[in-house]
Amino acid sequence: MTPSATYRLQLQPEFPFSAAEDAVPYLASLGVSHLHLSPVLEAVPGSLHGYDVVDHGRVRAELGGEEGLRRLARTAREHGLGLVLDIVPNHMAADPRHNHALREVLREGPASPYARWFDVDWAAGNGRILLPVLAGRVGDEMDRLRVDGDVLRYGEQEFPLREGTAHLDLPELLGAQHYRLGWWRLARTELNYRRFFTISELIGVRVEDPEVFAASHAKILELVRDGVVDGLRIDHPDGLADPDGYLERLSVASGGVWTVVEKILTGPEPLPAGWAVAGTTGYDALHRIDGLFVDPVGATELLGGYRESAAPAGDRGGYWAATVRRAAYRVVTHELAAETELLTRLASRICAEDPALRDHAPWALHTAVRELLVRVPVYRPYVTAGGPCTETAEAALAPVAVSDAKAAFAVREEASAVDVVRELALGRLGGGGDRAAFCARFAQTASALHAKAVEDTAYYRYVPLISANEVGGDPGQPAVAPEAFHAFCGRLARDWPATGTALTTHDTKRSADVRAGIAVLSQCPGPWTDLVAELTRTAPAAPDPQLAWQAWQTAVGCVGFPPDEQARRLEPALLKAVRESGLFTSWTEPDPVYERAATDFVAAGPAAGAGPVRTLLERFAATLAPHVRANTLGAALVHLTMPGVPDLYQGTEREYLALVDPDNRTPFRQPPDGAPDDEKAGLTGTTLRLRRERPEVFGESGTYTPLASSGPAAAHLLAFCRSGEVVTAVTRLSLRLAESGGWRGTELTLPDEGVWHDLLTPGRKFTGGAVRAAELFAERPVALLSRSGGSGAGPAGSAGRV
Repeated sequence: MTPSATYRLQLQPEFPFSAAEDAVPYLASLGVSHLHLSPVLEAVPGSLHGYDVVDHGRVRAELGGEEGLRRLARTAREHGLGLVLDIVPNHMAADPRHNHALREVLREGPASPYARWFDVDWAAGNGRILLPVLAGRVGDEMDRLRVDGDVLRYGEQEFPLREGTAHLDLPELLGAQHYRLGWWRLARTELNYRRFFTISELIGVRVEDPEVFAASHAKILELVRDGVVDGLRIDHPDGLADPDGYLERLSVASGGVWTVVEKILTGPEPLPAGWAVAGTTGYDALHRIDGLFVDPVGATELLGGYRESAAPAGDRGGYWAATVRRAAYRVVTHELAAETELLTRLASRICAEDPALRDHAPWALHTAVRELLVRVPVYRPYVTAGGPCTETAEAALAPVAVSDAKAAFAVREEASAVDVVRELALGRLGGGGDRAAFCARFAQTASALHAKAVEDTAYYRYVPLISANEVGGDPGQPAVAPEAFHAFCGRLARDWPATGTALTTHDTKRSADVRAGIAVLSQCPGPWTDLVAELTRTAPAAPDPQLAWQAWQTAVGCVGFPPDEQARRLEPALLKAVRESGLFTSWTEPDPVYERAATDFVAAGPAAGAGPVRTLLERFAATLAPHVRANTLGAALVHLTMPGVPDLYQGTEREYLALVDPDNRTPFRQPPDGAPDDEKAGLTGTTLRLRRERPEVFGESGTYTPLASSGPAAAHLLAFCRSGEVVTAVTRLSLRLAESGGWRGTELTLPDEGVWHDLLTPGRKFTGGAVRAAELFAERPVALLSRSGGSGAGPAGSAGRV
């Protein structure tokens, strides 16, 4: 069954299945149809997220085990709710203490029946897997290593010993294993197993192997067959060797349950039409919704101020595309150097075995791999070696990318290596063996590079308007025109009506409500610039202007944090920002002097709970409050009524201010009994109940029709009709609207037939035809109109009007 709406819960030892079960009555009352649970399979003990799976055959004991999950499912069903599970096919924890499959591979080497589970380049390691776990060089860490029975211990870590080696002295024993313990820095250049992005603690899993798929999905599929689980969310399909084949196999094995994928679509990139899924988890919708509430003119003015006063010195004036390219070069030559070396080795072996390709030197192939990888504009091409090559795959390695990559060669004749690498990456030089491996690993590496270079580096280097720096977004063009939004929704209604949509997730860098507050700055770039100048005079100096620019924007978005929580929540998020950017410090090469200066500045300035800085921020925020309200309510209503299945992150039915992980992954706490709804909660509950009551309006057969408005402020009104029965109308760019004189006779044209009841303010109603915007939005900046009325109650304290 396709959900009407899902509600995401982050499970962890502090919030197990029993806590979720206790929350079921409240969550059912909201109007959602399904609970969306974070990963439930056995994970590293104490894990706060569950993506570090260690055993696919067991439900996590720390959460309450399988019986706890089944009990939660029964309770949920008694309240009319189903369960959607987040599953992790791409990787497991690389921890042999808990990962039995990996432990057996380390013990038995390539001969282990579990060796097929993992992508290991045994030849590159001379028959051994590099485990980059040591704090220093092995010679400096010898006194911390000791043999204990049949394991080798290093601090809290342990590694299995190869049979018959326990009696050897330590230096000899280290050389006799199927693994090599190494300094953690060696992961950058010598790692010989596929991992998740650049996280060596997560080892990739070969689910393309039928036996591995069967073993790693047996428990999940059992839960589906038993009716415990009604839907699936697939984590990071771009990391898989063959996403298309995997999703088809999963669809068949699961009986075609509702399934969405965490697929990040870049710009106009479409979701592959043949994938056996209902759609994505919703980052494409998030970008379009956010963009509606960004003023393109003001965003350009902000960019000008950023370039003038805050852009990093090496940023060439603060251009998004250039920032991404430089970040990609850094990642591909540093964090993903080992992956680039693997691709070079594969290409070199292929060329050495093919008489037509033997003249291509390894160094030229290495350059070609690097130059093409940094020019893939999307996460990856979708193609298998020897299979068909679609136009979309061709576009991922377009001719312009080839010509630009060739320009990086000093010797023109060597540039032909680019053509070889492109053909291998597109699978057009045959399949099998190294050729199939190259095609798959190029795509997998491209996805890791895109994620690390864009999401985890460029988003923290390019910060004119940080509300736009969200996964799937386009900081270079943060605004989305109403026409573009309507076109996007029309495509969803036609092609992916059951896709997921989202505004806040466990991975968003800022919650939707924080972004809504920051987006208002695009409507007042002048006052914002003046505020920054005054704050700069008042607060202690920042160690660099780029940090100050994004820190003050963060403070404006989070001014609603309780004063005593400002430092505790802002400091880790901004410290993470400067480390991810890699401009002055980083995770692997921290600069303690810079970091201390950064945290001192944040504590005394943006995170100050009291004093003149706090007064300035609160005074400025107060002037923007009505417009933040318009953005917040507008985004929420659009999200809940546009085509697709809305996913609500825990707590976001109310005002929810949160920053990047771990701030946004604290255990869920439902409102106390009797706590009054805030305005957003009233809107959310009313709309969710309407969705549940009217599946013919919002479901897969529902239609989407843009509604026209006219008058001097028509650009500030966005409206659409679902299935001819429900109208959503929201105010865009309300600050600019107020500055221009308000609605001034602007009208929205409603469908002619019937009476339209305002569900957010019971008692208000309108007849079809032209309705004055000033009257429509007299009570609040949004309206939800139903031709047939509705049983959902409006927000607490709303005034009735006929």
